[in-house]
Amino acid sequence: MADTKREIERKFEFRSDKAGRRGVPDLTGTAAIAAVTDQGTVDLDAVYYDTPDQRLASDGLTLRRRIGGKDAGWHLKLPVAPGVRDEIATPLSDTVPPALTSLLRSRLRDAPLEPQVRLLSSRKVSHLLDADGALLAELSTDAVRAERLDATAAWTEVEVELADGIDPELLDAVEKTFRKAGLRVSDAPSKLARALTETGAEPPARPDPAPADGTTGAYVLSYLREQRDTLIAQDPAVRRDLPDSVHQMRVATRRLRSAFKTYRRVLDPAETGPVGEELRWLAAELGVDRDQEVLMERIRTRLGELPRTLRLGPVGGRLKIWNTTRRTGSRRAALAALDGRRYVALLNDLDALLADPPLLEAAGRPAEAALPAAVLHDYGRLADRVEGALAVDPGPERDLALHEARKAAKRARYAAEAAVPALGKPARRLAKAVKEVQSLLGDHQDGVVAREALRGLAVQAAGAGESAFTWGVLYAHEEEISARRERELPQVWAATTARAAALRG
Repeated sequence: MADTKREIERKFEFRSDKAGRRGVPDLTGTAAIAAVTDQGTVDLDAVYYDTPDQRLASDGLTLRRRIGGKDAGWHLKLPVAPGVRDEIATPLSDTVPPALTSLLRSRLRDAPLEPQVRLLSSRKVSHLLDADGALLAELSTDAVRAERLDATAAWTEVEVELADGIDPELLDAVEKTFRKAGLRVSDAPSKLARALTETGAEPPARPDPAPADGTTGAYVLSYLREQRDTLIAQDPAVRRDLPDSVHQMRVATRRLRSAFKTYRRVLDPAETGPVGEELRWLAAELGVDRDQEVLMERIRTRLGELPRTLRLGPVGGRLKIWNTTRRTGSRRAALAALDGRRYVALLNDLDALLADPPLLEAAGRPAEAALPAAVLHDYGRLADRVEGALAVDPGPERDLALHEARKAAKRARYAAEAAVPALGKPARRLAKAVKEVQSLLGDHQDGVVAREALRGLAVQAAGAGESAFTWGVLYAHEEEISARRERELPQVWAATTARAAALRG
């Protein structure tokens, strides 16, 4: 069984031997710290694991097996933000627990995990308490020895880790006190990073995401690599069922696939096409779970807005059963896709494509000359679909046409966003305007889907001898919302034309 903890900490090192001999200053009186209590010294022995090419270290992840201390076991640390990591811990075992290797699948794929470095630490622990004796943070002073093959390194570092719920401003106050005493924030983000550097095994540097030159190909590849990295990074979040993770991973797959189509004169479609089809498969597998999540939230919100007098029968229970049945199956399908060979093959193919991109002649053109045409082409495609949908009478046929316009809006928006680094404000404004169109069309389509679900809930309720009245009320409400969105569309759409004209120059 795995336990998860959010770590908010800051690491420090002594600026000089003189400062080191003085030791860690007394923090009593710093911010809300009223007392510092000695918790003794503990010896820690940790072995860190990674692939032979150090994929985890390159992405800022650490995986270790540690004995000693109160939390002996396996620990996987995933970066959240600078100084913030999620630590996932499992009990001691001889091999890496499957619960952790699963979270590393998008990085590991078929690569083995091997011991990389061993860290032996003598840790002196103190608790920083407030005036009521409540724990604010834990202060650790570590004398570290790193061992890797025939290389060794040694250093002392100081770490302050906040207790749950404590304002991170406390770390700023501690840092100010430490600076005066000759300590500075460590350059290394983790013990492992420092150990690898000081023993001559620094992991490969991540490529600079910024375009290497001003060509169209450089900007397009930079965008594609960013989306590939997002897809990989969201994998463990999806497995942990974190909020919005499925959505973020799905969006990354869509952005990649849309970029392949938008920039088909930059990257050879014969090479990108098969990868794009696999991305469509992955988005569909993830979409089942995401669509149910969105649908449930919409119906739950609408139900909560109804007066109690209009909520007849066990509607809350009926909705919960309906969602549990559908969500269990959809989440199981999404995880099965991420655990499958097809997914690993997709990631490998995507990496290979970006490592040796099939650039066409247009890739060498200046970005400011080639990107506007690609963006405006997708905008024109959107315009045709919006205007075509508005020409259709309200009803199922228009609903379908508006759904197709929504998909075109996503592609046009992604195209404009990808061009922002090169084209600046005109592309950013167009992306924002198209996003408003997409949001309106999205709300309309969500209403169409919700009406179908509400009808199904009404049928289930009636079949169980329950009142279907409430589901009918919600159905009518969704009909009214969809009609309102259709009335709003012409005005929202008109605002995009000026943005497109500005991009044309």
